[in-house]
Amino acid sequence: MAAESSVNGATLHHQLYGPQEGPPVLLVHGHPFDHTLWEPQARALSGAGYRVIVPDLRGYGRSALPAGAERTCLSDFADDLVALLDRLRVSDAVVGGVSMGGQIAMDLAVRHPDRVRALVLSDTSPVAESEDGKTFRNRLADRLLAEGMAGFAQEVIDRMIAPYNVTDQPEVAAHVLRMMRGTDPRAAAAALRGRAERPDYREGLAALEVPVLVAVGADDGYTPVADARALHELLRRASLSVIEHAGHLPGLEQPDAFNVALLSFLDSVAPTAR
Repeated sequence: MAAESSVNGATLHHQLYGPQEGPPVLLVHGHPFDHTLWEPQARALSGAGYRVIVPDLRGYGRSALPAGAERTCLSDFADDLVALLDRLRVSDAVVGGVSMGGQIAMDLAVRHPDRVRALVLSDTSPVAESEDGKTFRNRLADRLLAEGMAGFAQEVIDRMIAPYNVTDQPEVAAHVLRMMRGTDPRAAAAALRGRAERPDYREGLAALEVPVLVAVGADDGYTPVADARALHELLRRASLSVIEHAGHLPGLEQPDAFNVALLSFLDSVAPTAR
């Protein structure tokens, strides 16, 4: 079911799947994507009895960027999601995110720990941006505003998914390209500028008591397996799943394997009545 909610000056489009009484799972897409990134997981989880909430972040997909916004911080996205949970009368949820979505999930968990039943962190990093990284993100923001998304999307498709999957899975590559090209450049630039200023989440994550699934594509070039292992070791109650034959977006590249790991984790922390 499609719905819209007004939160913090933005209108968030979101999709709701599964029974309302099922354990809630909030899935957060990365940059520069939209809620359809999670379609394979939404179908699998809702079929298993979970209530799945999949929003478009402000400025992405069908959610418009508020007028005048030039920087969107991870905390802005996280606060939107807390407000969305309030609108849906969800006291706490399993919160999962991939890439930037994983960083948003970290921010939400560290600043609003009472709203998080468990975490799923896929292909993401808790480390603050480096000075070189800040320069890169701000220059890329300027470029996207000047040129749009098409050239950038074509340049990075073989990093967003594994290069062999660009060839072997043309429908997945087309989906990823469609999401990237469809993103509002103003929203992408605002997120890049906000993400450049992100804090280091490691201390806050190390203090969390909730269970965490850390997932990563075996051939992720952005956040490699070594980064996922370091994140896993940082957490008190964590499991690690390395998804073979996948890059930065294993939930799309290898949905069956990703869903097995995800459902196994969910059934251990928030089982349904099935």
